[in-house]
Amino acid sequence: FNYLKGGDVDITAAYPAGIIGDTTANLEAAADGEKMEWSDIYADFEKTARKEGFPEIATSFKEIAEVEEFHEKRYRKLAKNIASGEVFKKKASVKWHCTNCGYIHEGPEAPKECPACKHAQSYYELLAENY
Repeated sequence: FNYLKGGDVDITAAYPAGIIGDTTANLEAAADGEKMEWSDIYADFEKTARKEGFPEIATSFKEIAEVEEFHEKRYRKLAKNIASGEVFKKKASVKWHCTNCGYIHEGPEAPKECPACKHAQSYYELLAENY
């Protein structure tokens, strides 16, 4: 977007709309879409930009492709965690954070229900102290 200098841009494109399934199937379909984006779409955009004399734009497409590849890996890892029952249960004790009220629980498994706000286990995520 930062490369556009104003004016109208005509775009004709199609993108596959998948079928909604269960969470694991949706994640796998999303991962497949991300793979197509990084391996085909953005790779082609990069190639075209280089061919047309826009090396800076080509580099941006290359970097975007790397982000899309990360998304693919992330979705596949989450799908694997769901299939193996490891979204809310880990092998070691970890800190779990309720995203509704902020309650912190330490243990190998997130509580089925938050003892503070009574929200379901689905409100828990691993505590990320990345500040």
